[in-house]
Amino acid sequence: MIELDGRTLTLKSARAVVFNGEAVTPSGDAVRRVERSRRIVEEIVASGRPVYGINTGFGRLSNTSIPRESLADLQRNIVLSHAVGTGDLLSGEGVRALLLFRINSLLHGQSGIRLEPLSYLMDFLNHGIHPCVPVQGSVGSSGDLAPLAHLCLPLLGEGTAIHDGEQIDGAEALRRIGRPALELAPKEGLALLNGTQFMAALGFLLHVRGKRLLENAIAAAALSVEALRGFTAPFDDRLQQARPHPGQAAIAAAMRALLSGSGLVDTVEEDVQDAYSLRCIPQVLGPAHEALAALERTLTIEINAATDNPLIFEDGVVLSGGNFHGQILGLALESASMALAEVGAISERRIDRLLTSPGRGLPLFLVRESGLNSGLMLLQYTAASLVSENRILAHPALVDSIPTSGGKEDHNSLAPLSGRKGLRIVDNLERIAAIEYLCAAQALDLRRAGPLAPATQQIHERIREFVAPLERDRTLAPELERLTAAVAAGEVVRDLL
Repeated sequence: MIELDGRTLTLKSARAVVFNGEAVTPSGDAVRRVERSRRIVEEIVASGRPVYGINTGFGRLSNTSIPRESLADLQRNIVLSHAVGTGDLLSGEGVRALLLFRINSLLHGQSGIRLEPLSYLMDFLNHGIHPCVPVQGSVGSSGDLAPLAHLCLPLLGEGTAIHDGEQIDGAEALRRIGRPALELAPKEGLALLNGTQFMAALGFLLHVRGKRLLENAIAAAALSVEALRGFTAPFDDRLQQARPHPGQAAIAAAMRALLSGSGLVDTVEEDVQDAYSLRCIPQVLGPAHEALAALERTLTIEINAATDNPLIFEDGVVLSGGNFHGQILGLALESASMALAEVGAISERRIDRLLTSPGRGLPLFLVRESGLNSGLMLLQYTAASLVSENRILAHPALVDSIPTSGGKEDHNSLAPLSGRKGLRIVDNLERIAAIEYLCAAQALDLRRAGPLAPATQQIHERIREFVAPLERDRTLAPELERLTAAVAAGEVVRDLL
């Protein structure tokens, strides 16, 4: 059980909830803050003082006053009217992250809702009931309105959800947690919908998968350096200290550890240094390491922030602002995505060197009787296609603002697109890493000049659990898919990095 207070949630705890099904409960301090902000909303309603989203319309309609007898309908209507997302459904892990981050943000205690809506959301999370949330429709400002509306539809007995692999309607979702349909009080519909948690959930998934991908990229690079009998001088710590970027140093240290004890590296006599794709591994993978660290810092702040509008403060002041704007998340997502895309670009160049560098003692396309056999020739084509697709996906959505709500919301971040693009980039990168693994393992099987390093020997053995050596041409696609799944699950690098 993880206690949420709205202010100290870590990504480590989030992983336990999202991926391991850990349950959550609110802290006492968070409950008191929620109750205090709720009392302020009730005082505003009683006084009749106009405050945005409590007794006014939304967006361009903020100058429309809503009579007290219609305030409950106003909040229900915003959930119903804003649930216009489209496209594929967010994954189960994504919905769990979305639920967790929305709950934690509301527990910050500045949103003015009752505890009741929070308890519904926590019941859904703790019982594994995942509302169906389409991934398209948010522009990343005024909060993630459409995705969060879909997330909250089942609270009203509307919409659909997934439970134990079965799609159920909102009424059945409520029956399974023993709850009646929720009747929203003033401010609650807006508070549930107005936040950055969809963007943050995408960023969280990108961070988790990106870190695992980077570990695989380091391991695949080490295997390629060894297969090509590359030089280890570029990974010497003295070089890194001469240009002390922390990511560069971390990657070089990992390469030294993986290659320690190899009898193959540093055995080339006809040259004195390698191509950039081997020599500059720390300088290209290092920025990805740093971009993921920056994303982690941004996410840690964001998942513990109050991001709806207006916000309610202890002294009774209610301030309208723009904490729902996703620019800061979008920048972190785009930076991480671009840095990771370059991890794939340099990997593709190593794949090509493995396949076409007979000077390093390897047969063309890593197959005996080449000509009769094409060997692994086409794997480079596939990698090239994936790298090219990633270059298109790396175009920043962040600079593509489109106005909404009749111009009242005239600058939007489009950060949800940044997150979705980033996850597609990682999909492609997992396949590129699998291709490099496959090629490097084949090259090492063809080489018998010296022992592998202990760490790369383990990597090689794990690859061979999914893909057999190539003696003559065969269909490799099913084996590549198995290896890609192992990359995504972290099975190849388990306990090595």
